[in-house]
Amino acid sequence: MTSRQIAALPYRIKPDGTAAILLITSRASRRWVIPKGNPMRGLGPHHAAEVEAFEEAGINGILCPTSLGTFDYDKKRSKGGLRPTRVEVFPLAVTAELGDWPEQDQRRRQWFDLADAVAAVDEPELKAIIRDFREPLPIPGITDRALDQISTWATNKGAHRFPMLRWFQRLMPQQGRFFELFDAHAATLVAGADALAKLLQGGAGMAEHSRAIFDREEAADAITRQVLQDVRRTFVTPFDRSAITSLISSMDDAIDQMNKTAKAISMYDVTEFDAEMRDITGIIVEAARVTAEAIPLLRALGANGSRLHVLTGRIVLLEGQADDIHDAGMKALFRRHAETAPMAFIVGQEIYTALEKVVDCFEDVANEIQGLVIDHA
Repeated sequence: MTSRQIAALPYRIKPDGTAAILLITSRASRRWVIPKGNPMRGLGPHHAAEVEAFEEAGINGILCPTSLGTFDYDKKRSKGGLRPTRVEVFPLAVTAELGDWPEQDQRRRQWFDLADAVAAVDEPELKAIIRDFREPLPIPGITDRALDQISTWATNKGAHRFPMLRWFQRLMPQQGRFFELFDAHAATLVAGADALAKLLQGGAGMAEHSRAIFDREEAADAITRQVLQDVRRTFVTPFDRSAITSLISSMDDAIDQMNKTAKAISMYDVTEFDAEMRDITGIIVEAARVTAEAIPLLRALGANGSRLHVLTGRIVLLEGQADDIHDAGMKALFRRHAETAPMAFIVGQEIYTALEKVVDCFEDVANEIQGLVIDHA
C-alpha cells in the first residue's frame, strides 16, 4: 500500500528572473532532498508542508495551497524494508532563513540554481517538478535577430540616406519597448503580491507593506500609461493594438485590486486574518510568479506556445482553488460573526471579496495570453 507525504519546494526568484531552489540533506543517507514529512492531524496538507519546512530547513515563507504535482519514492522503514510513498509538493516562497531551527544539527541546507537542483535530487518525478518550475528566459530566434539587423541598418545607414526615416524614428518607440514594459509591469505584480502576502501575516510591518503595495501600484500605472501612449504612436506593433491594451489593462487591474485590498485593511484597522485569507494570498504570490515567467515568453509566441499553455493553465487552476478557499472562508466567517458581530462579518466579507478579485484579475491575464497564443502561435 502506498503511503502519503507532503513536501515544500522552497524557492526564491533572483533579480535576473531565474529561480533558486533550497535543498536539504536527508538525515540517514545525506543525499539532497526537499523538506517533507507525514500529514498532520488538524492541518491541511500545505500547512503541514509549511511546518516541515520550518523544522527541517529552518525557513519561513509564503506557501501556496495549490500543489505543483507529486513524486514517488521508496521510504525506508524503521524496522527494515521499503514502503512505496507518494509525495505532494507545494511551492514555498522563502521570506526568512533562521539561524536556529529544530533539525539544524541533523541536516545541511543549500541554495541551488534550477539546473543544479535538478541534478542534485535522485527521484525522476521530483527532477521534472523542479525542471518545470521555471524555464529559462527565451533566446531570440531568427525573426528577432532579423529585426535587430533591420533596426541596426535603419539606425546606422537608413536614417542618413532618408531624412523622412529620421523623422519617423523619432516618433517610434525603441524596438522591444512593449515587451520591456510588459516585463516591468509583471515585476510590479510580483512585488505587490509579495507585499500583500506579508501584509496579511499581520505584525509590526503592516504599514510598510501597505506602502509598498501603493508604491508598486503607482509604478504600474505609469507603465500602463506609457504602453497606451506607445500604442498610439507606434506604426507597427508586435500584435494587435486591442490585444496589447487588453493585456496591460488586465495586468494593471491585478495590482489595482491589490491596492484596494490593502486600503480596505488599513481603513478598517484589521490586524488579524483568517487562515483562508492567507491561503488566498499564497495563491496570489504563485499567480504573480507564473505570470512573470509567462510575460517574457510573448516575445516568441510560436516557439513558446506550449509553455504558455502550461503556465496559463496553472493560473486557471489557481483561480479555481482560490474560489473554493474563498467559499470555505466565507462560510466559516458567517458562522463566527453573522449574529454576534455583524460588522466583523461585513469587514471580513469585503477583504475576502477583494482578495478573490485579485485572483480573478490574474485569470483575466491568463485569458489574454491564451488569446495571443491562439491568434499568433
